Amino acid sequence: MEPEVASIPDFDNAEMRISNGNATEVENVRHRVDEIFQKVDKLGQKVNEVEQFYSNKSKKQSSGSKSSSGGKDGNKERHVPSIKKQQQDASRREAAAAKRMQELMRQFGTILRQITQHKWAWPFMQPVDVKGLGLHDYYEIIEKPMDFSTIKNQMEAKDGTGYKHVREICADVRLVFDNAMKYNDEGSDVHFMAKTLMGKFEEKWQQQLLPKVTEEEKKREEEEAEAQVDMQLAQDAAFAKMAGDISSELYEVDTHLEELRELIVQKCRKMSTEEKRNLGTALTKLTPEDLSKALEIVAQNNPGFQLLADQVDLDIDAQSESTLWKLKFFVKAALDVQAKSMTSTGGNNNNNNEKSNATTTTNNNKRKKEISDDHIARTAKKKGKKGSS
Repeated sequence: MEPEVASIPDFDNAEMRISNGNATEVENVRHRVDEIFQKVDKLGQKVNEVEQFYSNKSKKQSSGSKSSSGGKDGNKERHVPSIKKQQQDASRREAAAAKRMQELMRQFGTILRQITQHKWAWPFMQPVDVKGLGLHDYYEIIEKPMDFSTIKNQMEAKDGTGYKHVREICADVRLVFDNAMKYNDEGSDVHFMAKTLMGKFEEKWQQQLLPKVTEEEKKREEEEAEAQVDMQLAQDAAFAKMAGDISSELYEVDTHLEELRELIVQKCRKMSTEEKRNLGTALTKLTPEDLSKALEIVAQNNPGFQLLADQVDLDIDAQSESTLWKLKFFVKAALDVQAKSMTSTGGNNNNNNEKSNATTTTNNNKRKKEISDDHIARTAKKKGKKGSS
């Protein structure tokens, strides 16, 4: 999707055509052109953003991701808040979820106190005194030491380094007992004490807290899924609005270009006889489609011109200076496009072009052109007439 605006006249040589060489008028024209180009550049960036958004969206949908209309309410109309409102809602959800998680960790603390108050918990309350006990191989066997005092300190941490989820605390409690059972032989007292307390902890965790944790995780998952759908809808609405705004701005730019084109045409000097002859010759090189557009330019400035007649006679000398310069602008742009198109497809020489034009004229019988110094005859088939291609 690229911005399409009215073709821009040959402003670089405008000062050569403006009557009396008025430098101020030329500078004003150039200033307005620069402003239009800047606006078109910005519009181009917006178009790229819109294209990128819809391209990514298409890739996600084709890879099997959920569409924005999915979910249990997918078939119901729903109000879609703005992206800013979505972000505010997300912050509130995060705060509420964090508060609920804090409550679950508080309840976990109750279970932890019950375990640490057991008469067999004392070996696990502080970090293992590896050096004092002469346990030279401890760090070779135990990758991550853990104890209840470390867990307690991390639960009470206020600097953002503490636990974020109750399952993290649960994992560290299990690590305390796993380390003890891993380092101490199965028949030892420490191994037996760790295994016993592990059983008591798992029983309390499974019965008292795990169902609540599972429910919270399910709720969070549903909230995130709904938030993702709403955010996708909000983005769709935002980019749809951007696309609409781009269309309006392009129309505005197109209008400005037409006004500027008209201004330049009005200021242009009188076209010479040789320039008229060259214009007539250039008209014969247009494609049938571009020739139709050129004749439409004549019709716009000449109400009596019969554009849709079977045979169209165009008298170059009878046209106003405004019409002649508009035709010159259009023909130059059209021929430039034709030249670029031929270059991109491998190019064709002039003989091939003439042969192609002759074949098109003979086979389609759509446009026949006869050129003289001051008169151009055009034969055109009406659109939709039987036999036309």
